[in-house]
Amino acid sequence: MLENNDKKGMPTLQEAEAFLYEAGELNPGPWVKHSMYVSKAAQMIAENCEGLDPYIASILGMIHDIGRRFGITGMRHILDGYNFLMEKGFYKVAKVCITHSFDCKDIKSAFGKWDCTKEEYEFVKQYLESNEYDDYDRLIQLCDSLAFTDGYCLIEKRMIDVALRHGINEYTTLKWKATFEIKEYFELKMGKSVYSVLPGVVENTFGL
Repeated sequence: MLENNDKKGMPTLQEAEAFLYEAGELNPGPWVKHSMYVSKAAQMIAENCEGLDPYIASILGMIHDIGRRFGITGMRHILDGYNFLMEKGFYKVAKVCITHSFDCKDIKSAFGKWDCTKEEYEFVKQYLESNEYDDYDRLIQLCDSLAFTDGYCLIEKRMIDVALRHGINEYTTLKWKATFEIKEYFELKMGKSVYSVLPGVVENTFGL
């Protein structure tokens, strides 16, 4: 459970589950299962890392994409999720709604269409420049790259899937490099491969 000093700015797990269920009713799609897998991966990795709370990690993973409740959008979903959670006072989770898409902290590296206003784009740019990442931001970035809609796979497979759907640009390799650096960071903290705590990686990667 959340300690007293962690409660401010965070929904409970039950509230997060209710948010995701409602969002799935509003905008059904594979993103809901993906969010559940990200949540579980974040929990399992956090259980193996000193200084990380699995309960908090699970909540962050569960609603990192909650902006998709507002419909089928591109990068707009990160702003919609941020605004939705900020209005409820859940600023700790709202941060992850934005940061999960920027492994290398450069707004130009994002996959997906910028379907928002110039002012909103500038807001995200300044937000990234003025906020430091913590281990929870990095954890959700990693788990977002590990979770498909039907389970876990090698990061490389997930990267190619996203690239085929959204295309690539001159920042893609920088983003990929940052993802692998985050993976190595957590593996040093864990003392083992992240894949060792995730079920079904071989089966989902190679279709066995």
